[in-house]
Amino acid sequence: MFQQRLTEAADAIQGQFDAVLAGFGDLNVVQAMSHATQGGKRLRGFMVLESARLHGIDPAAALFPATGIEALHAYSLVHDDLPCMDDDDLRRGVPTVHVKWDEATAVLAGDALQTLAFELVSDRNVGNGDVRADLALSLARAAGARGMVLGQALDMAAETAVAPLTLDDITTLQQGKTGALIEWSATAGARMAQADLGPLQTYARALGLAFQIADDVLDVTSDADTMGKATGKDADAGKATFVSLLGLDEAKRRADALVTEACDALQVYKAEGDTLRDAARFVVARKT
Repeated sequence: MFQQRLTEAADAIQGQFDAVLAGFGDLNVVQAMSHATQGGKRLRGFMVLESARLHGIDPAAALFPATGIEALHAYSLVHDDLPCMDDDDLRRGVPTVHVKWDEATAVLAGDALQTLAFELVSDRNVGNGDVRADLALSLARAAGARGMVLGQALDMAAETAVAPLTLDDITTLQQGKTGALIEWSATAGARMAQADLGPLQTYARALGLAFQIADDVLDVTSDADTMGKATGKDADAGKATFVSLLGLDEAKRRADALVTEACDALQVYKAEGDTLRDAARFVVARKT
């Protein structure tokens, strides 16, 4: 059921991207936006749709914020790949935007995807004004200098820091860089229903850390052909990660424990929460 719903979510989100971007013309920057929004697991958008389903929200309404979070995620990857950041040539097995076009186009495409995210979560089809305002405000906080951007800034600062990061430092960093958008995604349905965010917040915070630990594990156990991007860069740069601090086996155990914590947080949803439970298990079992 999880894989089917994940595939259905990915297809629906891609269809929404295609429909929206078709109205933007054929400039290089729009082509670059389209390139950046192709492929990927769509896990964040899936969580928006699934949390909306748990709260009885119309899937057609939830598709707007689901596509919005994927637009924002795509922007973050376009900018993360730039030479001034991680300097990556491949993303999802194809050339990154600045390689296929140029750095200026990549910057502008990322900027446009970020603003598109807020356009989508604020669409009148999403809900009443209070719901749309809450989604936009919470996304701004999750994406900005208190969330994802903060995590990225801490990550960059760590590259030149004299003292290596501690486990607490890495946890704080990743709660922003990776976890903030995952938390927003998992709670979006509850926000749309103006319901209690608590269970899904607990779920998402555990899931976000498990996701990053799994990424660190894949960085040392997988290869570029499988991942569709460069691997081993953290080790080559001497960066502290969950694997470098905990060791590979303990990092895997920590991720498994976080998945159990995430699944337990969904007890209030009973069997209806099984698809999100499967999503948590998928996070640590994935190969890319």
